Order: sequence, then structure tokens, then C-alpha cells
Amino acid sequence: MTDPNLLEEINVLVGSLDDKDSMLVAKEISVALARLEAVRFRALSRLSEVRGGTRSVVQEVAMGLYLVDGFAGSLVATGVALTSRLPRTLSLMDKGKLNGCSATKVAEATAWLSNEDSLVADAALESRLPEKNSEQVRKAATYAAMRADLAGADRKATERREGRRLSMAQGEAGVASIEVVDGPVEKVTAAYQRINREARALRKQGDIRTMDQLRADIALDLLLSGQGGVSERTEVFLYMDLGTYLGLNHDPVKMAGHGHIPASLASQIAAGPNTVLRRIITDPLSGQIQDLGRTRYRPDAATAEFVRVRDSECRRPGCARAAHACELDHLIPWQFQGETNVADLVTYCTRDHRLKDEPGWIYHLEPDGGLKITTPTGQVHTSVPPPLHDPRPEGPPF
Repeated sequence: MTDPNLLEEINVLVGSLDDKDSMLVAKEISVALARLEAVRFRALSRLSEVRGGTRSVVQEVAMGLYLVDGFAGSLVATGVALTSRLPRTLSLMDKGKLNGCSATKVAEATAWLSNEDSLVADAALESRLPEKNSEQVRKAATYAAMRADLAGADRKATERREGRRLSMAQGEAGVASIEVVDGPVEKVTAAYQRINREARALRKQGDIRTMDQLRADIALDLLLSGQGGVSERTEVFLYMDLGTYLGLNHDPVKMAGHGHIPASLASQIAAGPNTVLRRIITDPLSGQIQDLGRTRYRPDAATAEFVRVRDSECRRPGCARAAHACELDHLIPWQFQGETNVADLVTYCTRDHRLKDEPGWIYHLEPDGGLKITTPTGQVHTSVPPPLHDPRPEGPPF
């Protein structure tokens, strides 16, 4: 849809602009991007309409556009909302006056309204959204939604508080985040004030950690022990070759469900007092698992362990749920002569386990563990068990 030669010419031209013209070009491109995003939202809405709004639409969009499920779901939901109950907001995008991020804020803030009340809020927002950033848009849309249905706003507040939950997000380089989502505002505020108060007290006593570090450490200590830092055991899977473990090289190490971490951090975790090491034999040419030390397991448990170690994560392309937190599934169902062995078993998280039973989804498992998925629209995606190390054509080092 875009001429690559024209883009190349524009890129060359941009390299010679001064600051004022550079800003003008950036603004013009933002207008064009907003219009293109409106087209994408319409396409995703149409896909959902044609497929009857089935839950598998989100997973197909995630795989087809190479997005995480949460963002793909947000795109689909926003597209449906804009085309069905927020026509004026969508029109602002067509005019380049509102970007996709801000449109998503409007869709999320009004999602609980009826179609009729959504149209009322949409009309009220038409003149308030242009030239506003996404946070200003979110606040304006929240206010408009509450004004459109005052009684519903009370119900929504109650439902949101009842839907409180704890979530975890993996980061990079050995870090992760934990968040209380939709917690009662008065309790969350009180909890933060307590943590902040204790952090200030430690600083006054000469603690050299920053306030941010202190608040994070105190919060985790309270969660783990309630009294300040008793170590808790947990189970994680580190994929580390022998050379890295012995300190002969420093290859990045994969932690299932998280991603790669530096070798030094992995060695620190592996040296922990409660660490259990497992022998895994790999093919040096491909890095794929050949055998897993399993002397302490029954045969059925050994098979499950082998599959989870081999797969590392949920096998649906794009899902990073750690395999040890996933379910085992027969590619050929047990009732149709499927066998319980490594050639017929793969790991899926609960949501993706259900996905394979949706109409139009075709799954095929190769003998080497490779998985081919054909979606209802004919898109083909492949998933191969990750090697435990980079292929070494020259063979093992010893």
C-alpha cells in the first residue's frame, strides 16, 4: 500500500530539514498515521463481525500482526467500539485529529455504557478531544461516560472494586513487575503511604538505598513474609549450558516465561541453596533436547517433564507463559487413538488450549516437535521448540 521508493525519497529529504521543518513533517506524518489507524480499526472490526465475534479472533490477530494478546484484544475491541457506538470519535481519526492510542482510551472509558449512552458520550466528546494528549482524553472520556449514565457509574465502581486482582509482568535483564489492579483506592493509598513512611524512616537511619529502591524492597518483603524479608522458595526453569554454568563462557540464559537474563545473574540464581540441577542432553548441531535426566520420576511424570522442558513456554506462537505453568495437550485427542508420548504432547496455557478446539483452527505436530497452526483465514504460523543453546556446527567443545 506504500511505495518504498517514495518513502526512501522522503527519508532522504528529512535528513536535510531544520528543526522547525522537522517538527512540521512529524506532525503531518502523525495526521496520516491517525487516518491509517482508522482504516485498521475498521478492518479488525469487520474481521470480528464476519467471524461472529468469536474469542479466537484476538489470537489470530495477535499471531498475524505479531502482537501480544492483550494489545491485540485492545485493538479488536476498540475497532468494534469505534464502528458501532463511537462514530464521531472514529470521524476524528479520519480527519487526523485523534490518534489510535487516544481512541483506545475513549473506547475503554465508555465500554460499560449501553449503545445509546455511548452515542451521547461520543457526541459530548467530539469537540473536547482534538489537541489533547492520551491522558487528557482518558479523563475527558471517563467524565463524559459518567455524565451519560450516573447510576451506571455507581454500579461500575462497585464492579471494578470487586474485580480487583494481582498481575505480574515480565521485564528484561532479570526484572519483573507486580501490580494490584483495581484495588480499592483508599487501601492502595494507605498501603503506599505505609511503605513510603517506612522507607523514609530507613533513610533517616542511614540506609544508602534510594527511596525508589527502598519502597520496592519493603513492598516485596511485606508480601513475602509480612515482616521484612524472609526468603521464600519458588520454582523457575533456567536453560543454561554447561559451559556457562562452569564459567567457561557467558552466553545469555533463558528463564522460562521471562526471557533471557545475563549469565552472571543466572549463575547467581543457580548457586542458590535450594537449587536443583537437572541433566539435559542436547544435540550439539541443533541445540534440541535429546534426553532429560529423570531417574527420580515415574515414566508418566518423566514424559510430562520432558515435554515441558522441551517446549519451555506455551507453544502458541507469541505466547510466553512458562511451560511449567501450562497444560499438556494431545495433538491427536486421546479418544481418537492419541498416544501419551513426547511425539504427541505439547504445552498450552489454559486460554490457548481452548483455542485449538475453535472452528477452523488446524494443528499439526511434526516428529521433531515443530508445530504448524493454520488459522480460520488461512494464515499459517509455525512454532518450533527453542534450542537450549545456539547450534554449534563444529560440535561439542570437549
